[in-house]
Amino acid sequence: MPPLVDTHVHLNFRDFAGEIAVLRHRWRQAGVVGLVHSCVTPAEFDDIQALVRDLPELVCAVGLHPLEAHRWSPETSRAIEMAIRQGERVVAVGETGLDFYKATNRHLQETAFWEQLLLAQAHDLAVIIHCRAAAQPMRELLGKFWAQHGPVRGVMHCWGGTPEEMQWFLELGFYISFSGIVTFKNAPAVQACVPLVPADRLLVETDCPFLAPVPYRGQRNEPAYVLLVAEKVAALRGESLAQVAHQTTDNASMLFRLAVAVA
Repeated sequence: MPPLVDTHVHLNFRDFAGEIAVLRHRWRQAGVVGLVHSCVTPAEFDDIQALVRDLPELVCAVGLHPLEAHRWSPETSRAIEMAIRQGERVVAVGETGLDFYKATNRHLQETAFWEQLLLAQAHDLAVIIHCRAAAQPMRELLGKFWAQHGPVRGVMHCWGGTPEEMQWFLELGFYISFSGIVTFKNAPAVQACVPLVPADRLLVETDCPFLAPVPYRGQRNEPAYVLLVAEKVAALRGESLAQVAHQTTDNASMLFRLAVAVA
C-alpha cells in the first residue's frame, strides 16, 4: 500500500476504548504510516500523551475546540503552553477556530482562537483550524492577525466550504484537508474544491470517530478509512491513489515536521 498520513484523529475518545491494538493493525494494513491526534480541551492531554508514548507513528496537538470556548481563561492558555513545552511529539496547536453552526458566542470563540494563534506562532507550531459556518469571520480574523503579527502555518481541517471560501485560505498559505465528507453524495461543493487545491497544499484525514466515509457513513470512523478518502480525492483529481498518497504524506511531513517514510 502507498503511505498515508491521517492528519486528524481522536483516538482517546471512548468509542475506541480497548481497541487500539486492533485499530492499529487495520490502519497499518491500509498503509497509514502517521497520524496526527487532535485535542478538544487541554484536560485530554494526559490521555493523548499516553497514546503517543505507545504508538511511534502518532504525534499530537494541544488546544481548545471552539465549542469549548466558554472554558477559555488565562489558566487554559497556561495549560496549553505547558503541554507544548513538556509534552512529547507536540506538533500543532488545536483544534481551534470558529464554529457558529452550533454556538453564537463569537467574542469568546475569537478570543480563544486569537490566543491560540499567538501560542502557535510563539512556538513555531502548525495550527489545526476548525471552521464551520464561519468562513467570512474566519477570513477577517486571520487577516487582522496576519497584519498585526504575521502569518501562522496550518491546515483548514475537515474542509466543508465552497471553492471561493477555500481560495481565501489558500491565499493565506493554509493547507486544505479533506475528510469522509468528500465521499458524500450531498457534498458537491466540497467535491468541487478537491481538483482546485494545489498539489503541495493537499491533505487527507478521517476526523475519527466522526464522519465515516461511504460505504461506512453513519458508523464509527477509524484511521484505516483514510484510504477511502484518498481514493475519492484521487478520483476527483484524475490522479492515481499512489500519487495522492505520496503527495499528501509528503505535505503532512512538511506541515507537521513528521519523520515518516514517503518513499
